[in-house]
Amino acid sequence: MRLLTSLSLAAATALAVASVPASATGVITCKAGPVSGWKSQQALTDKLTKEGWTVRKARVDGGCYEVYGTTPEGDRVEAYFHPVTLEKLYVGRRGEVLFRKAGY
Repeated sequence: MRLLTSLSLAAATALAVASVPASATGVITCKAGPVSGWKSQQALTDKLTKEGWTVRKARVDGGCYEVYGTTPEGDRVEAYFHPVTLEKLYVGRRGEVLFRKAGY
């Protein structure tokens, strides 16, 4: 009986893990079309640097550009940007939403 319970629990856990996308955090999702139409991560980094941000890390997450960095105001944040327009979609700090574009 214990073996059956253990196997059932293991199967349920495996199914739950398999149903979650491996790379996306779920904070923001962009439907940006093919990557060939995206602006480069370097273009985003350059734009943010000109605006006074310090970018520590940038990567693709959920079809958006996810940036870890410091805002011009000095807040260490996680932010999401649309990869085609480089528009700011979300900025969060330690579970607090500082900015969220309507519809995202």
